[in-house]
Amino acid sequence: MFLMHAKSRWFLAGACLLTGLVWGVRAELAADEYDPIAAAAQANSTLGNQPGDAPQLGLSHYRNNVTGSAIPTEWNVKTGQNIKFAARLGSQTYASPVVANGKVFVGTNNSAGFVKRFPSKIDLGCLVAYDANNGKFLWQHSNEKLPTGRVNDWEQLGICSSPIVSGNRLWYISNRDELCCLDTEGFLDGENDGPFKEEPNQNTDEADVVWKLDLMKLGASPHNASSCSITLVGDVLLATTSNGVDEGHKKVAQAQAPVFIAVNKNTGALLWSDGSSGTNIMHGTWSSPCYGVLGGTPQAIFAGGDGWLYSFDLNGENGKAKLLWKFDCNPKASIYKLERATRNPLIGTPVIYDGLVYVGVGEDPEHGEGNGHLWCVDPTKRGDVSPTLVFNSQAPTKPIEYKRVQALEEKKGDFERPNDNSALVWHYEGTDTKKFESTMHRTLASATVKNNLLFIADQSGLFHCLDAKTGKPHWTHDLLAASWSTTLIAGDKVYICDVDGQVAIFELSATKNMIAELDLDTPVYTTPVVANGVLYVATFNTLYAIQEGASFKPGSDAAAGGGQ
Repeated sequence: MFLMHAKSRWFLAGACLLTGLVWGVRAELAADEYDPIAAAAQANSTLGNQPGDAPQLGLSHYRNNVTGSAIPTEWNVKTGQNIKFAARLGSQTYASPVVANGKVFVGTNNSAGFVKRFPSKIDLGCLVAYDANNGKFLWQHSNEKLPTGRVNDWEQLGICSSPIVSGNRLWYISNRDELCCLDTEGFLDGENDGPFKEEPNQNTDEADVVWKLDLMKLGASPHNASSCSITLVGDVLLATTSNGVDEGHKKVAQAQAPVFIAVNKNTGALLWSDGSSGTNIMHGTWSSPCYGVLGGTPQAIFAGGDGWLYSFDLNGENGKAKLLWKFDCNPKASIYKLERATRNPLIGTPVIYDGLVYVGVGEDPEHGEGNGHLWCVDPTKRGDVSPTLVFNSQAPTKPIEYKRVQALEEKKGDFERPNDNSALVWHYEGTDTKKFESTMHRTLASATVKNNLLFIADQSGLFHCLDAKTGKPHWTHDLLAASWSTTLIAGDKVYICDVDGQVAIFELSATKNMIAELDLDTPVYTTPVVANGVLYVATFNTLYAIQEGASFKPGSDAAAGGGQ
């Protein structure tokens, strides 16, 4: 059992063990004294977008998907009830939509065939821009597949990253592991913004590239897919390089390559980089960073493919990364292997709520289901702030070097001690890991938090509601289908999607009250967002806009007419 450690703003009000749960109580703000909606609005106020926009994954750099807007709790995609529009996407869509300045941007594949020079049979990664009001196709950034094949760029996955938008610029990671800066107007403004001038044409249905940074030329080798949804702080872009293992899954392909990076938004110049996860990446680096001023320090927080959570000073130090703290998100004796692993990487994006950081472990769903861990971390400590440290009997006073497959090997004389410098606030793996309904499984999702209620779905389809300050579970709900999505909280309602295309809606409450379960007709592997009172959801092949009182003719394609 791991306990919190005393600090001026913290106290230990007791620690309780419910098979797999450790919690304590934070002596600070009451539930109604922290407003995540106001925090996000303030964070986004310098981006140059409309106030009600959703310009990045998780709305702001805190990554907490909460909006004050009330949206429909009923709709029907077959009759068009409350459907503002339905616009076709590619055949596979894994990137969540973002909405800014009257446009929706979604990553998908090329099966829609919007651009004439690339018929739908040609496999591409596509970032597509639509009109946010009517769903009309505007333009597409087309990225050809990497010649190395599925080890770096799996077929038909399309673009797996969501962009961030600031004014008339957006930035995103393509399937080619390129950090791209685009003009949000494309060539519709009649200008070719630079310095990049190598576009094959200036057709109005194609993208206007401002600059590119090839992360593979920095040494990175993405495994299967490049996936990172960038965030922006001032002039600094924060991203990962998607670095991962080789085709045989035996070792990290480019262990010395940078993994976590800060880049100048105007020029694409690399400001600092870090490769701390190095040889210990288990599979891939597919998470996205968050940012906050925590304990008075501007912190860029990254979730690593090695299962560690890292924080760096946003400004770096002398052109290099400046590590503030790191936290191991797996039990030390857990083991990594391709199937039935108990040690897992981090894939979901870390979230900041009221000065605390939340993250859960996950894994590529193709590698099966597994038990998971959800963590709440105090970001004000420094150094290795993991719950325990590992030693070896040969040198019992010095922590040993971390090991990729298993950090603690008891047969080799390894043992662990509680870390006096631990930043653990609470840890949740369920209340009874022998029962499905009481287990926290691996997750691809981020936590969503409001009124000190935390919601998260796991890959096995169990939806969890916990106390955000203590980790105490309130309730779970079996969605009866896997879920890859992050929860949306809109007003006093909670929305969660699953891969059967169902959207379950609950009251925002510590007591479970399911309001509705609605159908989107096709699987959902993305996260829904709300912008200016409209709900936008990207299913596997369709972008829906949902609004109270709207009506759309079933079978129509709002995207039609653009690029045809």
